[in-house]
Amino acid sequence: MSDNDSKQIDDVTNKTSGLSLNTKAKEFKPTFNAKAPSFVPRVPAAKPAAAAPAAPAAAPKSMSISLGGAPAAAKPAPVPAPAPAAPVAAATPVAAAAPAPREEAKAKQDSAPVPKPAAVAALERVNEEVDAEEDLLLDENFKEHLNVIFIGHVDAGKSTLGGQILYLTGMVDKRTLEKYEREAKEAGRESWYLSWALDTNQEERAKGKTVECGRAYFETTRRRYTILDAPGHKNYVPHMLSGAAQADIGVLIISARKGEFETGFERGGQTQEHAILAKTAGVRHLVVAINKMDDKTVEWGKERYDEIISKLSAFLKSVGYNPKTDITYIPISGYTGAGVMDRVGSACPWFTGPSLLETLDGMQTIERKINGPLRIPISEKHSEQGTAVISGKIESGNIKLNQKVIIMPDRLTCEVVGIFGEDENNAENEKQSAVCGDNVRIRLRGVDDEAISQGYVLTDIKNPCHTTRAFDAQLMILDVKNIITAGYNSVLHVHTAVAEVTMTKLLHKVDIKTGRKSRMPPPFVKHKDACIVRIVTSKAICVERFAEYPQLGRFTLRDEGKTIAIGKILRLANPNAGAAAAGAAATAN
Repeated sequence: MSDNDSKQIDDVTNKTSGLSLNTKAKEFKPTFNAKAPSFVPRVPAAKPAAAAPAAPAAAPKSMSISLGGAPAAAKPAPVPAPAPAAPVAAATPVAAAAPAPREEAKAKQDSAPVPKPAAVAALERVNEEVDAEEDLLLDENFKEHLNVIFIGHVDAGKSTLGGQILYLTGMVDKRTLEKYEREAKEAGRESWYLSWALDTNQEERAKGKTVECGRAYFETTRRRYTILDAPGHKNYVPHMLSGAAQADIGVLIISARKGEFETGFERGGQTQEHAILAKTAGVRHLVVAINKMDDKTVEWGKERYDEIISKLSAFLKSVGYNPKTDITYIPISGYTGAGVMDRVGSACPWFTGPSLLETLDGMQTIERKINGPLRIPISEKHSEQGTAVISGKIESGNIKLNQKVIIMPDRLTCEVVGIFGEDENNAENEKQSAVCGDNVRIRLRGVDDEAISQGYVLTDIKNPCHTTRAFDAQLMILDVKNIITAGYNSVLHVHTAVAEVTMTKLLHKVDIKTGRKSRMPPPFVKHKDACIVRIVTSKAICVERFAEYPQLGRFTLRDEGKTIAIGKILRLANPNAGAAAAGAAATAN
């Protein structure tokens, strides 16, 4: 043996001296997935013998290591390890035996129809039923219904404009209008005769001021409308709020007469407060009707029209309306009817836009929750022949004849025995169903009208409205003399409900520009501050989170005859806690 060979042996010995073999190691046995599809190798027909050497080639090579002085080549033939040899022998028969039954089962499975899971099939049936029901409801109510509220300062001409619309659309005939004109002339109120179509009681006609929120109904070729004639005097703002809670579109009526616009728009007038309250109540689109353009002090002057628009635009933008998308300005004369149904034409050559009714018909369709949970805030109630009758706007869902419903927060269960639309309550106007957006009168069986109050909500039995005595809300302080601290008392107006409330906690102050909340609760808030507070009510009320039901989640706070704040409900504290107590009291009575 040469010296070179000895050095190689010594190098191998040194490198492998630390290695050891575990003679007790378990034999490696590969496992196979019985559910896996069998593997059948494809062998080319031209070379049938090529697959034979595959088995020995897969066997592991033996290895011999010399730990003594003898070289590796001089050792006897190595014995192959038994562990890897087993899988090679076992793999071949398993692959060959399995294919036939598995392929046959797979072929049967592919040919048979795959059944849908029970939950998926049930969901599809429900969706089909909902779509069919919605199509049926929309077929019955093919004309969209909109509630239009007329707002503005006192003597702006709201009732006169409403009467003119009723006459032009044929809802008030000429003979009735002539009768109103004679009676108004005898009373020394000749120019008020159009307003008498909406101001029906003697007090309103004598004073020339709307007290209650008047109602009237008219139709165009495209839509059905309900006019909500809001009172303009500051003493009747609560009545205006009840009407604004039901409105979809607002018509802000401005008097262009010299002096009247300034009186209504400046501090103390109702123009600004009505616009703020309309925005708070959820009126997204505002039509600003510049009325009395035919007055001697104006005579359809463009300078006066532009002056009014420049002042209103800045204010309405600060309220939250987008001047480009949310506001439309129209010059009209409610007394003569110019610009109401037909365009102003030659009387106002500088304005070529649409008329008031054309503008209302051109409004975008409002998204409705037709198949949502039923929500009807009750605005009025009375008794007819011993049966309770309630009135209100359907804010969500739909209602059908003979449906079982529940009145919250007192959990009064009753049955719907009559549904009536906007016209007089007679058999001809009775409906089988009504959908979200409709103003309806509903006759109920199984409940006394004395047990129902304004502000209660008619709801589904399966998904009733939430009731609570406390909630967290985000406020915007509008007008307050001094600072507001924890313990401040005011009056809450939410949908048609009114309740005395107390701000028990000031939780956060909110940065108006960034929306960030303060970490520490503020000691007080003041004019034009935004904050998050905890509000506790004097009684259980029906409300919802603003994010889920905006109409039942926005509110105003009033004190000393002024609107001090507007807000939206963020979270309900102990929802339905007040309903249990109220329901127990109602059952006991």
